[in-house]
Amino acid sequence: MASLFEYLPELEGDEAIYIQKILEPMDEETARTFSNIYRARRKDPVTILMMACVGFFGVAGIHRIFVGHIGMGILYLFTAGLCLIGTIVDVINYKSLTFDNNREIAREILQLLD
Repeated sequence: MASLFEYLPELEGDEAIYIQKILEPMDEETARTFSNIYRARRKDPVTILMMACVGFFGVAGIHRIFVGHIGMGILYLFTAGLCLIGTIVDVINYKSLTFDNNREIAREILQLLD
């Protein structure tokens, strides 16, 4: 059984619980491979928060583009973060936005490893 704290000690909250459930049935080599790929591809919540805060200074939507929501990012860019309301919501919900992205990355890695 692979331990989350052995492979990805920087994770916390819902993301840590989700990844621990993924790592449990894995052998050591698979868990090490998964964690190395996941660490390289995952987005850090603090980075998303900082990018969302940039939206208050005229470049709204960069954080959405960074997590792969290209359409919403362009919409935010042209509407000043949906008149700043969307940017405010994203600053409040940055952890959820990041976790959704990282969960999708974990699914892609699992498909790759199968």
